[in-house]
Amino acid sequence: MEATDLATISGNINTIGYGLATVGPGIGMGILIGKTVESMARQPEASGQLRATMFLGIAFVEVLALLGLVAGFLFT
Repeated sequence: MEATDLATISGNINTIGYGLATVGPGIGMGILIGKTVESMARQPEASGQLRATMFLGIAFVEVLALLGLVAGFLFT
């Protein structure tokens, strides 16, 4: 096995790792947005506060996806 073959295999593994790292935040965002919409349907008067909290939660969940991307580049 040559050195270039090993680099190619490593690159493919990093791509798979990033794909797996986005699964968790994707599921988390789906649950977060779904529960917020459900809460807005139950209490429409609280929708402003719920929306603000949802966007804050989405920001934190997106940080997890970005950390997965950065970790894929750092640990090569």
